Amino acid sequence: MKNSILRAGIDIGSTTVKLAILDPDGKILFGEYLRHRAQTRETLRQLIEQASEQIGDATLSLSITGSGALGIARSLGLPFVQEVVSVATAISTYHPETDVAVELGGEDAKIIYFRGGLDERMNGVCAGGTGSFIDQMAALLQTDAAGLNEAAKDAKTVYPIASRCGVFAKTDIQPLINYGAAASDIAASIFQAVVTQTVSGLACGKPIRGKVAFLGGPLHFLPELKKAFVRTLKLTPEDTVDPENSHLFAALGAAMNRDGGAEISFSDLLSRLAEQTGCDFESKRLEPLFSGEDEYTAFLDRHARARVKRGDLSTYSGRCYLGIDAGSTTTKLVLIGSAGELLYTFYRNNQGNPVKTAIKSMEELEKALPAGAKIAGACSTGYGEQLLKSAFSLDLGEVETVAHAKAALFFDPETDCVLDIGGQDMKCIRLKNGTVDSIMLNEACSSGCGSFIENVAESLGLSAEQFAREAIS
Repeated sequence: MKNSILRAGIDIGSTTVKLAILDPDGKILFGEYLRHRAQTRETLRQLIEQASEQIGDATLSLSITGSGALGIARSLGLPFVQEVVSVATAISTYHPETDVAVELGGEDAKIIYFRGGLDERMNGVCAGGTGSFIDQMAALLQTDAAGLNEAAKDAKTVYPIASRCGVFAKTDIQPLINYGAAASDIAASIFQAVVTQTVSGLACGKPIRGKVAFLGGPLHFLPELKKAFVRTLKLTPEDTVDPENSHLFAALGAAMNRDGGAEISFSDLLSRLAEQTGCDFESKRLEPLFSGEDEYTAFLDRHARARVKRGDLSTYSGRCYLGIDAGSTTTKLVLIGSAGELLYTFYRNNQGNPVKTAIKSMEELEKALPAGAKIAGACSTGYGEQLLKSAFSLDLGEVETVAHAKAALFFDPETDCVLDIGGQDMKCIRLKNGTVDSIMLNEACSSGCGSFIENVAESLGLSAEQFAREAIS
């Protein structure tokens, strides 16, 4: 097909890149979908090379669409098609009987009404209930989205789970895990939370009736999620539209761009990609955290002034004291000596099971504890304060803010403010005369917290530690 002009569309979304190529008769010659992990150009290059190997160096009539496409369209000199227009074009071509389309992407969700004029509803700044939300929940169950779908097939009970925020959804899911709820029921509950968020948050009371099409990667690859939508909307099989390539619809619509695409060969397109390394709209950038190595070293030195006095547990003899912080995402354990010296530490992600992680921490401590060291007292704090106090018959349980204040005042009696960023919360604690005077806490959103950082790092293929190193490099 070397001398043919083929219609092609690229859809660059928040988490994936899609490429669709049609022959002059509208037959799909190539259609592929890949996660880009923030490497959109490299992923696009891979797709173009795959298509070129399969089809040959044909000339394309190419358009580009998607939430992450505008900058690349400008830098490559390609026509940009608005995403809703692309989807509407594909729907009118392949399934003109559709009354409503529900589309889920990596970080966006849409409901498009086609009857009585085009009416499109889309989520705003929050990605709750989208593909990335599902990925976060799957990771909490130590599986992937496909594993979540497989588990949901055997569900018998659906639990209420927050869907507005992935971080807060974890707060609902973790107790279910801790109390032994079946993984299948939790998986089905996650899918139902996505349905609830999409329907209530976007439809806002407007009925979803008639022929309903389900589009986007999550709804294409996760049949149990689609079943949850069908069940909630009370759709009959006759009212459910199942497009064959529903994950590629925006790319297909871009390929059918009525204004025509830019004519370009595979080889020329790859050359442009290699030449263009930036996006022409990226003019605003944050300043680096540190201007150089000297400033970074000075920062480390300044913040290392209040060092914890450490002791050698292997040679310690006498009374010592145990503290456990059961946080929303991690479990921390410390053992201190009678003079306040730090003898032992443990810090680990609790994988949704703080009791099991606490048991592991104490088993490891027991192995390291010498015969002469005696634990004279134990106290818990954090989200799981009461749970751990009851489970292990600890002496005390302390409110987290008071524990923060006591530790801060130990290092500096003149401390008047403590800033704490945890897995799901962040706190600013004001101290006055050695006591807690006021507390400011995040409420309905946990962006910027530890769990948020972990999720962003994971989307880039990095650990939290690697992410931190990249931030200062």
